[in-house]
Amino acid sequence: MRLRHIEIFHAIYTTGSITNAAKILHVSQPSVSKVLSHAELQLGFQLFNRVKGRLTPTEEAKILFGDVDKIYQQLRSIKNTANNIKKSEFGSIKIGLTPALGFDSIPEAVANFHRDHPAVSIQLQTIHNESVMHTLLERKCDLAIVFSPDKQPGLNEIELARSELTIVYPKALFPHCPTKLSFAELSEHEFIDIGDSGPLGDLLWTRMLEENINITPNIRVQTYFLAARIVAQNIGLCVVDKLTALGNLSPNTAMASFDPPLEFSISALHLENSNLSSANKEFLNYLTSVIS
Repeated sequence: MRLRHIEIFHAIYTTGSITNAAKILHVSQPSVSKVLSHAELQLGFQLFNRVKGRLTPTEEAKILFGDVDKIYQQLRSIKNTANNIKKSEFGSIKIGLTPALGFDSIPEAVANFHRDHPAVSIQLQTIHNESVMHTLLERKCDLAIVFSPDKQPGLNEIELARSELTIVYPKALFPHCPTKLSFAELSEHEFIDIGDSGPLGDLLWTRMLEENINITPNIRVQTYFLAARIVAQNIGLCVVDKLTALGNLSPNTAMASFDPPLEFSISALHLENSNLSSANKEFLNYLTSVIS
């Protein structure tokens, strides 16, 4: 049987008529009848009996259908793959991003990009620094956008912007709402600690060691978002990246930079042996514009 024979046979077998088969295949009924006759001629046996205006499969057809259905499913898979390839001609981007970018930066960049490039397929997933290499190697994403990444062999880094660690505090603690604070000023107040906070945590604690600051927190959380929300309850203060701070300020909280500032990079990582598509490069322009 030829591939066209298989397609027609499968359509008639599953829909029960030439009319229905013609509809789902978007061809004429005479065309379906002609292909069916040609298939039966080549096989040397009849595939369907006509009973009260409806086609019923012969015993030979029932035996044949199992193998035909397997091939038909493979044809559908090939067709879907081809459609995906065609779709990627218009652009396709798969991006892993640090959760903090999800508050405002990524949503704004995606919205702006989508308005200008509506045919581009966009897939987003959150990612942490320690899983970047694994995620890129498995092709789960084309780009990983993270804070202050470590240098890793096999990865290219594109610095998009600089940001900083900031202090989120209840306004009741500092009624004059300072825009800069020192570690000495923080040490007098309850501190919400973010455990295992990666390179930004290392940056913070390195500065604390340099300035001989010893803070023993009574509250530890796992995410910057949760730390900022606890501060909004007038409990202590926390240190988070500026994007998280901006996305989670409440009427009774404010943020301040360190004096001197604690800066870090926001970078995009991709595999050295994998060239970025034009869609990915264009999206990075939009994101850089938002976060700069």
